[in-house]
Amino acid sequence: MKKARDLMTAGATCVNENETLVDAARKMRDLDVGALPICGEDNRLHGMLTDRDIVIRCIAEGGDPATATARQFEQGKPVTIGADDSVDEALKMMTEHQIRRLPVIDGHQLVGMLSQADVAREMSGKKTGETVSKISQPA
Repeated sequence: MKKARDLMTAGATCVNENETLVDAARKMRDLDVGALPICGEDNRLHGMLTDRDIVIRCIAEGGDPATATARQFEQGKPVTIGADDSVDEALKMMTEHQIRRLPVIDGHQLVGMLSQADVAREMSGKKTGETVSKISQPA
């Protein structure tokens, strides 16, 4: 059975919790991604920051992305998967929490990201459709 580490994108780039949202947005642009893990000075995962957070939770609310930091947008403990956990467990977590990107950790270190697309490439067309539907259902 395949493990999370077999399908993940290794070497996830973090946004430091003290970086501004402008810096985070530039990283997202440069990496062509819509979300970044937020890491502390200890390189441990503290949360996730999405492009939607920047636009909806900062700019639309009148915030200044040039002064707002990633730390201000951490929301509770992030949902993660262990690098040696099964892909089935990852799918369960993604479905249960309705998330499209799952940080992969080994011990306490972030080692990669597992996206809905990473998993979908390994499944049949029918199972991919069912999984995407479950992850995308309104809460």
